[in-house]
Amino acid sequence: MAHDTVLILDFGAQYSQLIARRVRELGVYSEVVPYDISLPELESRRPKALILSGGPASVYAEGAPQAEPGLFDLGVPILGICYGLQAMSRTLGGQVAPAAKREYGRADVHVDEAGGLFEGIGRSGEALPCWMSHGDKVIRLPEGFTVLAHTGNAEVAAAGDLRRKLFGVQFHPEVIHTPWGKDFLANFVLRVAGARPDWSMEGFVEEAVQAIRRQVGGARALCGLSGGIDSAVAAVLTHRAIGDKLTCVFVDHGLLRKGEAQQVVATFRDTFGMRLIHVDASRRFLRQLRGVTDPERKRRIIGEEFIRTFEAEAEQAGGFELLVQGTIYPDVIESGTKTAATIKTHHNVGGLPADMRFGLVEPLRMLFKDEVRLLAAELGLPRNSVTRHPFPGPGLAIRILGPVTKAKLETVREADAIVVEEVTAAGLYERIWQCFAVLTGSRSVGVMGDERSYLYTVAVRAVVSDDAMTADWARLPAEVLDTIARRIVNEVKGVGRIVYDITAKPPATIEWE
Repeated sequence: MAHDTVLILDFGAQYSQLIARRVRELGVYSEVVPYDISLPELESRRPKALILSGGPASVYAEGAPQAEPGLFDLGVPILGICYGLQAMSRTLGGQVAPAAKREYGRADVHVDEAGGLFEGIGRSGEALPCWMSHGDKVIRLPEGFTVLAHTGNAEVAAAGDLRRKLFGVQFHPEVIHTPWGKDFLANFVLRVAGARPDWSMEGFVEEAVQAIRRQVGGARALCGLSGGIDSAVAAVLTHRAIGDKLTCVFVDHGLLRKGEAQQVVATFRDTFGMRLIHVDASRRFLRQLRGVTDPERKRRIIGEEFIRTFEAEAEQAGGFELLVQGTIYPDVIESGTKTAATIKTHHNVGGLPADMRFGLVEPLRMLFKDEVRLLAAELGLPRNSVTRHPFPGPGLAIRILGPVTKAKLETVREADAIVVEEVTAAGLYERIWQCFAVLTGSRSVGVMGDERSYLYTVAVRAVVSDDAMTADWARLPAEVLDTIARRIVNEVKGVGRIVYDITAKPPATIEWE
């Protein structure tokens, strides 16, 4: 089925995918493409609308990405966000300059022209809370544009050429800090562009099954199960498409959460009846990680070891040509794109070896984490798999700051289990995005049994999020934190201090490494 599509032109924003996610929440399919995509290719995609993303550059700086003038002659509705507004304005003859006062964080936007994009949101003259993040501003609009909204520091907070259906905003409607942002995007996507809201996980299943069958053909595929929901959903979806031509390899690298290996084997052998090879490769991974402290090296080592293990199993089993992976959209963007910087290399993207012998099947590559959860429920995965908190592919190796050892793994695994147990007992597990323990590299002085101690510090991390692209720290009740701290210190050998991480993403990431 051909979906109406909104394309997001990426000018280097780390959260271009967040714009795409918000559009999909409206039931409309969206994708992110490079800002300099050729006009013929763009036209061939037949988009219902284009959104120009934000970006870190100044439009007047040398080498800054610029909007192709021909974009605005396609007859397609366009919305520019932040840098996208500035790029559109400059290309069409307006002027952009450094702002006397930069705006970062919460601001009030005042509506000048009610209706249109502000239909059902704000009346003329009304102030609405929004999120700003810019140092430049539009000081002269192109011909045909009118101001739709302003702030105290930006005369042009929203503008539009109503005849050509070209719009731009200086604020960020895609972030949760603009509480009416989704309604604003709905006005653009559904009302102005007239896109059909026909994108859902129910429809995605059949489309993905057909796509997998076309890609796999008569070949045999090997799926790497990590224990997380992404690889689990990729396996179940691929199994639905090709049946016994799929063999799953569960590589227990010794870096999993407590009890996770047993759960994976039970789910896929017993519940879904899949062909499953269980490989205990913990010694191999620990050997390769010995003495490694740099988190990027850890990720690359683990990514390569996964592939080498799969290759060995494929050769032994005989003749697998394809590797199924649970790669999702945030993995791709955080590993770096043409215009966005690398935040951290995901082992299944930037960590893959250059000489890998497999072709890749990645049925979830265009999905966000919450979409994967919806898909898991649609496919009939057990609830404990659907609701299980995300877990990084490199596992506990990146929850240990410094070298990874067997003893440290046991320490962080036990501490992590206590965090999960207490959050679950408090009825909070399904209300937060992720909770876990980190074994920091620091030791601190304490007193135990009237004697001096010098033991490890464990950091507890719990966050709330919609899609892992942004996150805030979870306000766990003090009594829950107290119980977690007392249990870890009393039950986990070698730990003498507990700290709670209260940093949002950004500026931090959810994981520590």
